[in-house]
Parts: sequence; structure tokens; C-alpha cells
Amino acid sequence: MSKNKEGKTFSHGFHIPDYKELSSHCTITALPLPTQVLIPLAQHIGAPAKCCVEVGQRVLTGQKIGEQGGFVSVNIHSSISGIVKDIRPFLHPLGRLVESVLIESDGKDEWLAQIERNSEPGFWQERTSETALAAISSEEITKILPQMGIVGMGGATFPTHVKMTPPEGKVVETLIVNGVECEPYLTADHRLMLEETPKLLAGIKLLMKACGAKKVHVGIEMNKPDVIDLLRAEWVDQKDITIEPLQLKYPQGAEKQLIKSILNREVPSGGLPLDVGVVVNNVGTAAAVADAVLKNKPLFERVLTVTGEGVARPQNLLVRVGTSFEEVLQFCGGLKPNAKKILMGGPMMGLAQYSTEVPVIKGTSGILVLLEDKGRIKQETNCLRCGHCLDLCPMMLNPSLLGLFARAKEFSKSDKFNVLDCMECGTCAYGCPAKIPLVHLMRFAKGEVLAQRRKMVAK
Repeated sequence: MSKNKEGKTFSHGFHIPDYKELSSHCTITALPLPTQVLIPLAQHIGAPAKCCVEVGQRVLTGQKIGEQGGFVSVNIHSSISGIVKDIRPFLHPLGRLVESVLIESDGKDEWLAQIERNSEPGFWQERTSETALAAISSEEITKILPQMGIVGMGGATFPTHVKMTPPEGKVVETLIVNGVECEPYLTADHRLMLEETPKLLAGIKLLMKACGAKKVHVGIEMNKPDVIDLLRAEWVDQKDITIEPLQLKYPQGAEKQLIKSILNREVPSGGLPLDVGVVVNNVGTAAAVADAVLKNKPLFERVLTVTGEGVARPQNLLVRVGTSFEEVLQFCGGLKPNAKKILMGGPMMGLAQYSTEVPVIKGTSGILVLLEDKGRIKQETNCLRCGHCLDLCPMMLNPSLLGLFARAKEFSKSDKFNVLDCMECGTCAYGCPAKIPLVHLMRFAKGEVLAQRRKMVAK
């Protein structure tokens, strides 16, 4: 770990242009109510939700339409009021068919009566006073989260209540709140921290109580000085919360790298943050927790960034889950004539889309449109044995060697050299002068290693 005038950071990784100027100044705007929504029943890591509505049924905004499918699962809710028109597999932004609920809007946007709509700063302060917090148990908070469909909003969509339920023998000392947003182009978290500061603080206090943490560190990269200054000023009396300016480096926002940067603790290979007494949650997750616990509001909308040189008007939008990418892009002026590629997420870990009819899901942090010069796949050449990928890999792996094992289908060797530690951040592929598709090779090898392990367990 280094600590200098540029802020804390971790070993390896690299700095890349962030392109955040396209949308960092754009305040959050609510997208108009969609005419229909397509809501997948799998929007989180773990078991999909089980459909609990029927075709022809009228539903309200915030009504449960999918029942939690297991412990590592959460409920799914309608994002509009209207009529259920269809229930069947539809195209999902992850590139496969997923059981989904198609709902046609009635134009009324009639919310469930118990959802509190007040969002004034005083509301959050009153609901998270010492007296109010004392009346809420950690068990109550943890029980509410899956009911309200709360998952990680940084893109991974891991059910939040699972993180808040450490196994026996594990103690959470520290909560790290991830406001890094290290992916180029994306600025949704930036705007959320600026515009929803009271809600964010309320969510942090609830997460602290839920996991039992005594100390909070909020990690923010130094390209957001307005956020750092604002939170330090607004939270000057919050003695348990420390604002941590971090050096501009990718992938600073990854859990293990964030823990190393802030606390100088190393999560062991194959381990979890809990192994070093830490829980990490995204700022968007904290805001969603505040809505769920204090307003009875399920997770049916999210802030996302629509950006890139290929979209007419980059913006930060509040969008209902299930809204089509096409509708979102049209609101932003549509695509420019030479737009080449559309991704869900950022350019490093985002997923390329082959249709704009896919829906916004809970993990849609952004919609990125790239032009020809950035969107084309470059021609692969032979490995130069330069070792650049080793210098960059934040997990201290040997991507070049792992790529060779993957192509040779030597999956036992892939496993031996810790391919499962790869988080598919893309640093190796981005920095490779031979343009070898190392992330794709790593993903292939990881899938095969996991399949082999499942076979061994089944024997």
C-alpha cells in the first residue's frame, strides 16, 4: 500500500483516462414513466425469484411479483402499476433468456400505500437519530432487505442481507462504503453522493447497525473533490465515519483492492472480506437500504449513467427497473450515426449488447455507447512475453500463463495457478500490446474449473 499526496492506493493496477467529464456535471433526472416494463426474475447472484403473479393480474408500483428463491436470493417487485401481459423467457442483458414478467402501464403509477414518499433531509435525520436507531434491531434490518429486493448496486448484485449475516466465528469490525466508481465514463455514484447525502448517511448508519461495524471508511477517488469536500463538511460530527481520498487507479473500487488501499489488509486467496473483519457496500446500496428500511420502498428504480461519445446527450437518470435500453437511449437523444458498440456498465467490465430491447436491471450502473475508434475489436497478434500483464494484474496473477493454460484446456493447471482469483477486471487485456483476449480466456477457464469441482463433489 502507498500513501502520498495523491491518496491511498494498492499495488499494481493502472491509471486510465476516465472520460467522466461527459456526464459528471449532469444532475439526476427522472426518466418519464415507461409504457411497459420487462422485469427479469433473475437480477441478482443466487437463486432466481419465483413468479407470484399471473397473466391478466393488475399490480401496483412496489408490489412483489417474484418470491425470494432461497437464502441467496431476494424478492422482485413491479416498477409500475398496470396489467401483467406475459410471463415467459425474454432476452436478458447478460445475454441469455430469463423468465421475466411483462407489465403494461396503466399510466397511473399507483404505489403501494405503505411506501413513504417523503425524502426531505429532515426525514432522514429524524429516522436515523440515536433514539430511532435504538428502536430498530440488526435482525429487523437484515430481515427487511431481502423482502425489499436489496442487492449490491455496484454491478455485482450480491444479495445485501447475506453480507450482513456473517457466519459463526466471523466478526465485522469495519464497514467500507464504496464511492470509488473507478470505471471510466460512469458518474451515477458521483451524482448520488452529491444529491442524496442525507439518504446516504441514513443508509450507512443502518448498514453499521446491521453488520455490527464500529467504524466506517468511505472510499472516494480524488477525481471527485466536490464529493470529498461536501461529505467532510456535512459529516464533520460523524466521528465513526472517515472519508478516504484514494489515488486514481483502476480497479480501485474492487473489494479486495479497496480493503488493501484503506486498511492495508489482504483478503486471502479464495477468501472473503469477512475473513479480515470487513464488509464492503456500494454507496447506491446504502441509499437503497435507507429507502427499504425507513420508507418501506422496494428496489424498483435506480440511478444510472447514459454516456459515451456515441450518444447524443449524456445524462444521469433515475430509471424504473424493466425499462428498455431503447427507451432510455431515445430520451437521451438517441445514437449518433457512427455509434459502434453499446455496453451495460463501463468499458472495462461492461457487457456488450446486441439488442436495445433488453431491460434495465438492478445491476445496470450505466449504458455506454462507443464510437468506431473505441468500439472495434483489435486484431490479436502473438504474445511478446513482455510481462506487462503481470505488472498490471491487481490480483498478482500471471494472465499470460493462464491464457496459455486455457487455450490448451489444461484446467487443472489453471486451478493450481489460482485462476478463480481473477475478477475479470480487464487490466491485462487493456494493457496487452498483442491484444490477446485474456479476460475471455480467463472466464472460460474459470467456468471449466468450477465445473470440474462440481463433478468432484457429486462423486
